[in-house]
Amino acid sequence: MPTAPFLSRFFLQEDLNFLLTNRIPRRLATQFMGWFARIESPPVRDLSLALWRLFADVDLSDAARTQFRSLHDCFIRELKDGARPIDPDPAVLVSPCDAIVGASGAIEGDQLIQAKGFPYTLLDLLNDPDLVRQYRDGSYVTLRLSSSMYHRFHAPHDCDVEQVTYISGDTWNTNPIAIKRVEKLFCKNERAVVRTRLAAGTGSGAGSSDGRAHGPLITLVPVASILVASIRLHFLDVLLHLGYGGPTVIPCQASFHKGQEMGWFELGSTIIVFAPPGVALCENVRQGNSIRMGEPLMRLH
Repeated sequence: MPTAPFLSRFFLQEDLNFLLTNRIPRRLATQFMGWFARIESPPVRDLSLALWRLFADVDLSDAARTQFRSLHDCFIRELKDGARPIDPDPAVLVSPCDAIVGASGAIEGDQLIQAKGFPYTLLDLLNDPDLVRQYRDGSYVTLRLSSSMYHRFHAPHDCDVEQVTYISGDTWNTNPIAIKRVEKLFCKNERAVVRTRLAAGTGSGAGSSDGRAHGPLITLVPVASILVASIRLHFLDVLLHLGYGGPTVIPCQASFHKGQEMGWFELGSTIIVFAPPGVALCENVRQGNSIRMGEPLMRLH
């Protein structure tokens, strides 16, 4: 059994981590990091990368390049061809990113879990009554990207992006310590709601008003975090970040093949994946498990 001094040190470390990563001017720190990480000075780059690798388990063995112009250039690195095999099963939705699985499972009505004792609702996060109806009693997976991971995200299946809704907000850290302490954290932070419609004939497709068949609606919600609040989507000609002042709802018409790159975070953060009722989580999707982009995430009808 853990001793009292051990527990005291553990909670002290948690308190210190929370203090250092959240009780600071979060937006200012995030904007500073966005500027600093782009400095293309070799001494700054080398020192930054050395410090980053000292505190994080950074693996560049599968990166397409090993020489980088800046810290930011390394953060958004691309992979070697074939580094992430994509599950070919047409009934499988794959993970859009490398991640650690957080809270996941069935949505109980319109309520889901951030962490034990910390529920939130679909409307709190998505801010869209239509999506609340779509995902009531559906399934969700929270995917947490650590700072050392590959930061690009990809299409979970052949799909069309129909719309992106940008929701401005805070930049709380999305690490497990903050998730256990800050109620409705994901609903407070800056995020993008990316609506994707799977290809016709996939899963339980439904007819539309124009008579065409469509597959189920799968929504990805990239959530920004401290030092991260910047999301790049290939199909938009703007960078979604703290200074973005454009339209909140952005109609889109962009098609992707399963596993095709959709965009990236500037650093680690979180993506929450939503599916309608009847879509089940794959057996490997358990809280605390690591998952790589292209591995099975959910199974369609």
